[in-house]
Amino acid sequence: MAFSRKFLSALGIEADKVDQIIDAHTEVTDALKSERDKYKAEAEKLPKVQEELETLKTEQAKTGKDPYKVKYEAIKEEFEAYKNEQTAKATKASKTDAFRSLLKECGVSEKRIDAVIRVSDIDGLELDDDGKLKNVADLKKSVKEEWSDFITTESVKGAQTATPPKNNGGTAMTRDEIYKKDDSGRFVYDASQRQAALSKLIAAEQHGG
Repeated sequence: MAFSRKFLSALGIEADKVDQIIDAHTEVTDALKSERDKYKAEAEKLPKVQEELETLKTEQAKTGKDPYKVKYEAIKEEFEAYKNEQTAKATKASKTDAFRSLLKECGVSEKRIDAVIRVSDIDGLELDDDGKLKNVADLKKSVKEEWSDFITTESVKGAQTATPPKNNGGTAMTRDEIYKKDDSGRFVYDASQRQAALSKLIAAEQHGG
């Protein structure tokens, strides 16, 4: 027999009580219907989930690898590559700043420092645990030998900066050519030749080639 107002009235229940019972019953049935629909929707998804699992299982059988593990490793590798890239950029920035400070200490003109940095082997520099350059004495000696034309000198008229040689024609050598070494590991060009070539390279860059 249906649970209705007529049924409740026949049981002798007062009209206002009937309304309360009907409302309560409706709330319960609505909640049950909502829960039923939820489970139905989830049940409808099961075939698709099962299909995906079967696909992954087949892929694993073919490759011998766990698809989830493969995806995890790929994401992990991508993250590690990004992290290493950022670390390399930060390290190069620290080396550049340290070398810039060293050039200033050596008296290289402020106007020439960026040009010197562009043609210098920044990646080849080493930093200690405190973030300071290693082999500072050797680096200063090298800077003073190869960049003497760019080092500011003091006179009675004040500080003056030597002018680099002009590009008198011909193609300036590249940095790799300037620092080329022979089979024994020695520079092909001596310090004075390297300095002249570097000066010519910087002059060429500043004048658009």
